[in-house]
Amino acid sequence: MFLRGLELVHRKEGSRYPFSIPAIGSLRSLAFTSNVTFFVGENGSGKSTVLEAIAYQCGFNTAGGGRNNYYEVDASHSALGDHIRLSWLPKITNGFFLRAETFYHFASHLDSMPESLPSYGGRSLHEQSHGEAFLSLFKHRFGKKAIYLLDEPEAALSPARQLALLRVIKDLEGQARFIIATHSPILLGYPGGQILNFDAQPIREIKYEDTLHYIVTRRFLENRDKVLDELFDE
Repeated sequence: MFLRGLELVHRKEGSRYPFSIPAIGSLRSLAFTSNVTFFVGENGSGKSTVLEAIAYQCGFNTAGGGRNNYYEVDASHSALGDHIRLSWLPKITNGFFLRAETFYHFASHLDSMPESLPSYGGRSLHEQSHGEAFLSLFKHRFGKKAIYLLDEPEAALSPARQLALLRVIKDLEGQARFIIATHSPILLGYPGGQILNFDAQPIREIKYEDTLHYIVTRRFLENRDKVLDELFDE
């Protein structure tokens, strides 16, 4: 599985960010028990902060990219990165950190290095729709013996393309490591995936059917009129 877990090693007590986030304030360690791990929780629950810290410890650009992608984006420094230690068996240095919110900057960075484009499908990511660019990245850049950190990849993906991402993950299962922060009930449905709930303190595993993402989506699809009536009557 390559990455076995993380441990908090330099704690700063008090209410200062990022330890003001409840899930991080109560964090001691996390064990990763599957080749595919999902981080779930409400906005602001700390998912992206922990994922970014893992990317920092992997040596990836925390603005998005791999170890050899050097470009600057405001606020890309990891506030938690120096406070954690990763456990590897063996250590893997190849991989990629996808940040949906800074993907435009990454695509512009690639355009400044046209020799790199064949590794991303041979065409500028800016010449494709947001979803097409994401899927081109997944299909052409992702490979074996690597760790992939994805921060809300569903932001640019239609439901059909979320399923296509699941196929990419399945094709690399056992040969690559995925940690994905997501709100998508489609992605969370990946068979055998570990789901860590950041709305709980301390962070703990949760079953797919117990996630709020699954519960809310299922209730809406099965009782749309009732849900909307309740929502609009408030």
